[in-house]
Amino acid sequence: MNSEAHDPLRVLIANERKERLKTTTGLVAAMGHHVIARSLEVTEVAAATAETMPDVALVGLGESSEHALDLISQIVQEAACPVIAILETQDADFVNEAAKRGIFAYVAHSDPEELQGAVDIVLRRFAEFHRLEGALGRRALTERAKGILMERHRIDEREAFERLRSHSRRTGRKLIDVAEAVTTSHLLLMPRPEPSSNNSQPSDGRIVDVPRVQPAE
Repeated sequence: MNSEAHDPLRVLIANERKERLKTTTGLVAAMGHHVIARSLEVTEVAAATAETMPDVALVGLGESSEHALDLISQIVQEAACPVIAILETQDADFVNEAAKRGIFAYVAHSDPEELQGAVDIVLRRFAEFHRLEGALGRRALTERAKGILMERHRIDEREAFERLRSHSRRTGRKLIDVAEAVTTSHLLLMPRPEPSSNNSQPSDGRIVDVPRVQPAE
């Protein structure tokens, strides 16, 4: 079954069961996504996401226990990307509790054929979310860049956008890259805050001695 996502996802897969790791890796690759890392050590997922920077982590947990729930919480909290859990259980209470731990989505199937369909659906949904999130992020970045130009040059929103677009065309760079450069350079060029004034520190930075007042006898 092939994914209809226009841009393949970069997926990190972890599962403590070797056969499950192999099965899931094959399914994800068959859907057209890129498996950039795979591991039998679920406890290493968070660190691996920071190193490889995947779009999503697909983590398989076979046991239905408090330890597994704690592990989900730790992974979600420390991972550098959204986490999708594969739960090999039909325990409704466990599945509901796992869902509350902050995972993006979960798959609760043990049958290989059902697993394939479920993984495909959840990755399709994530891909759609990923594209939407990226589009919103690009829009927000462009809006920030326009705001900076409007403030710096005392121009309106239309003129600010035209300046971004003109520079994009002139340099052959993407509009989003130009917007990012504007926002980044703005942060770098912001003036340093002036030191707070007080009686013993003049504006030129010299330190002067303030006469001490002797108490009356």
